[in-house]
Amino acid sequence: MRTKYKRVLLKLSGESLMGSQHYGIDPVRLEQYATQIKEVVDSGVQVAIVIGGGNIFRGLQGAAKGFDRVKGDQMGMLATVINSLALSSALEAIGQKAKVLTAIAMHPIGDHYSKWRAIEAMDRGEVAILSCGTGNPFFTTDTGAALRGVEVEADVMLKGTRVDGIYTADPEKDPTATKFSEITYDEVYTRGLKVMDLTATALCKENHLPIVVFDMDTPGNLVKVLSGEPIGTLVY
Repeated sequence: MRTKYKRVLLKLSGESLMGSQHYGIDPVRLEQYATQIKEVVDSGVQVAIVIGGGNIFRGLQGAAKGFDRVKGDQMGMLATVINSLALSSALEAIGQKAKVLTAIAMHPIGDHYSKWRAIEAMDRGEVAILSCGTGNPFFTTDTGAALRGVEVEADVMLKGTRVDGIYTADPEKDPTATKFSEITYDEVYTRGLKVMDLTATALCKENHLPIVVFDMDTPGNLVKVLSGEPIGTLVY
């Protein structure tokens, strides 16, 4: 397979790991993700992954229920570690080496994150799974993904979601919504589109990191994006 990118930062949502369940991790969905990821690594692409924790705990929702916001966000960070360990386990079960790196010191669960450790892991053919977001409260895992993408010098940030790109409105609620094949960072901002939070979008814009939003839940789509097929939406 000829690929458009050499090194990618793949952002996965925690919610998508629920699959057909209402909470937690669906082993079928997890295996589908692992299989897709191994396929692209086998083709020579270096992959770093940031995964959310919304299938287990969301800091903002916790704050709304009375949790201290900082503690709520820290609980969310731990949720991302659980998902990262699950994904690394699923990858290793099918013969793909993976390394979990944590933004907060958490030995022996994972090595403390540094740019160099992540790049060294990818150079060895391992998937670098970067957990705990930025390691700071008040930042989303989208911002964590944008930061890590810039740090590890990824060619693109791939945002795997449940929908097949960015639309003028929520396609699950508005049947007249139309899809963009590409859109600028500024247009995302001025239209108020819920692609990522503003901090993450601004970070990608300032550092010229393009974003491709695509449907990760359809097996085979990750390979299609990497081979340059026009699925999803390019943000540039």
